[in-house]
Formats: sequence, structure tokens, C-alpha cells
Amino acid sequence: MILIIDDDNALRKSLGLLLRRNGYEVDEASGPDEALMKVRQRVYDLMLMDMNYSRGVTGEEGIELLRKVKIFQPETPVILITAWGSIELAVEGMRHGAYDFITKPWNNTVLLQRIATAINLNRVNKGAECSGFNKAGIIGESREIKELLDTVERIAPTDAPVLVLGENGTGKEMVANAIHLNSRRNGSPFVMVNLGGISQSLFESEMFGHAKGAFTGAVGARKGRFELADKGTIFLDEIGDLDISCQVKLLRVLQQHTFEPLGDSRTRKVDIRVVSATNADLRKMVEQRTFREDLFYRINLITLHLPALRERREDIPLLVSHFIEQGARANGIKVPEVSAEGMEFLTRLPYPGNIRQLKNMVERAMLTGGARLEKNDFLNVTGNALEEKDVKPAGTIGDMEKVMIEKALEEAGGNYSRASRILGLTRQALYRRMEKYGLK
Repeated sequence: MILIIDDDNALRKSLGLLLRRNGYEVDEASGPDEALMKVRQRVYDLMLMDMNYSRGVTGEEGIELLRKVKIFQPETPVILITAWGSIELAVEGMRHGAYDFITKPWNNTVLLQRIATAINLNRVNKGAECSGFNKAGIIGESREIKELLDTVERIAPTDAPVLVLGENGTGKEMVANAIHLNSRRNGSPFVMVNLGGISQSLFESEMFGHAKGAFTGAVGARKGRFELADKGTIFLDEIGDLDISCQVKLLRVLQQHTFEPLGDSRTRKVDIRVVSATNADLRKMVEQRTFREDLFYRINLITLHLPALRERREDIPLLVSHFIEQGARANGIKVPEVSAEGMEFLTRLPYPGNIRQLKNMVERAMLTGGARLEKNDFLNVTGNALEEKDVKPAGTIGDMEKVMIEKALEEAGGNYSRASRILGLTRQALYRRMEKYGLK
């Protein structure tokens, strides 16, 4: 049962008709007093709530009603209804526990999709079971990874937007792929976009496509990433690097699921699930006004935190074995062994580049080592001559990480690109760590 709360009789009737035609039971409330009476009497699957009432045009009455209904029904998802010019009001509602918001005028298909996602996700969170889970190559038996995979298994069948947080090299792309493979969209495209690599001037063309002749050099029409991802999943990596002006354009697509290619006035509709990822602190960026708060709430309905490799050291032997078998197949050689001393050495490194760095180390050691990989084989590829004293547990993680970065820079002769490859980091991530440790 869905409760529609709005003092506009025509809007209530219109929404009620739409929902009933799509198989939902509907109840209505014409204002806050009637709504509170109803939520005391029965539990709803979802509420659609207008934020402005005849006695409170500023939205204060809507916020107060939201607070009260969440007291009586804290687990019931509430979708707010507001005008595009009142986005700040919707964001305020999200802070007070609303599940999502829609703006007038809305797209019926998008609205129905969000309602279904909210109801399904709420049922999943209450313990609905899933089966036939595809790990998508994610390796690990640690508590952190088991909990992560359990969450992915529960949320994948929904269409809820997901924000994946974690350091560089922790496997955010693999998690996004696992969400896609275990969703109802797994037969449709999984489109990856590195937003950190798209300049402001190319953003619209890259994401929305362009018509022939839209700009100098546009010799033919081109589909954008959103259109390519239609019916599937779009993975927006490094979303924290997106320019503030581009964030507005992205928000409108995520809000309405429509866009216009450059040089084409025809509006295109798109049916997508959005998974975003970043290693940035988006909450801090919101406070600093470098990331839009409304976009933040739009992309992080569910947030997944990926642990750094140093936080799940018990998984390192499993990962090493996987990378060795993978490398042996790729190079057509016999799978080498790893000595106990060599494995013990690998489990104690700080890994500023996380899984990506471990994979690089193993692959490089296989190229120079023999049928049995010893500690020295790995020592030689960790950044010139990383000595035993440098990796003793007595030092802090930061101390060890700083040493590895210094050694990588030394081996690379100060070449940042090469040092980045040694560490399994992007250049931007290397710069951030150098700044953190005061390295020049």
C-alpha cells in the first residue's frame, strides 16, 4: 500500500490512477493532519509526500510532517515531491530521512522505477534472500570482504543508485561489475566512464553524444555514454573529480533520465542504473561547496566502503595465488611456488596502491624469478632495495607507506609516471600521498 500525501486533489487522483494501473494499492491524505492519523493506523510500503501545503508555502510544514511520519514509521521509504526550483528543500528532506525526491513535472516511467526500487530495497533490507550470486572475480575470505559481498548480493537485484568508496586500487570497478552481473540488467551493457579523464569542454559530447556538425570536427553523429548504457548500468568512476558546472548537467540526467545530444534538440530517454565511485571525501567536498549536495544525495542511496588491502591482510595469500595462476596462463609457463618467507614478506607491506600494486609486484617478480619465488624476488621489485628494517611492523602504516613511495621514486629516477606504475597508483593518487607525507 502506497500513501499519497498532497493537498492538491487533482494531483492525488492523477498519481493514484497511475499507481493503480501499475498494480499498487493506494491510500490518500489531503494534508499533514490526515496523514498523521493514517500512519498511526497502518504501516505503508511507501509514502509519496508533497513538501508544500496551503498553510506552509516555504516547505517548513513538509519538513515537520516528514519528521513526524519517520517517528511512527522509521523504515517506510518516503519519496518527496517538489518543484525543480525547490531542490534545496528536497535536500533538507533527505537530511531528515527521506529516501528520494522527484521534481515537478516528473517522468511517469522514472517515478514508477524509483517507487519499485524503494519498495524492493526496503524488502531486501528486511531479510529477503537472494541466490545464484556471481562474485565477478572478487577474491577474499576476510570478514570485510564477506560483509561487502553480502551487501552486494542483497542490493544488486534492485535499481538503487550505489556509491562505492575506497582508495585507488581497491577494486571499485570490480564491485560495480558485480552489482551489474547480479542485477536484472545483466544482459544489457555495462558502460564504464572515468570522469576524472574527461575535460569540462568534452563532457557533454562524451556523456550525451553529438549530432553531425555540432562543432568543428564533428564529421558524424556519435552516441554518448548514457545512450550506450541504455537498459544497462553506467559506472561513473572518479565522480569526485567532476567539475562543478558538469555536476549540474549530470544531475539533470539522473533526475529525469532524459538528455539532449549536442546540436540536437530532440530529447532522448534512457533507462539506466547508476553506480558511482570515488576515493575523495564527498561529504567534505559538499561542506566546501566543491560538490553539489543534491547530486551527493542522488548518487549515494547505498554506500559501499571498500577496505584497503592493509586492512584485510589475510586475503593477500589468496590474491597472490590468483595473480600467479593468471600470469602463468597468460605467459604459457608453469605456475611457480612462493616460499613461506616470500609470502610472509608480502603480507607485511603497506600497499599504498592496494590490490593493483600487489598484482604489479607479483607479475614483475614472475618475469625475473624462477620456479620458486623467494623474498628477494619481491624485494627487488618493491622500489629498488627496500630493506628489512623498512617493513618491520614496529613502524606505523604511514611510515611504511612513505618508505615505499620514496623507494619507488628513487627507482623511477623521479619519474612520476613510472613511480605510479611501480606502486599501482594513478599519478593523481601519488601526488596526494606525496603531499600527505611532505615529499617533494
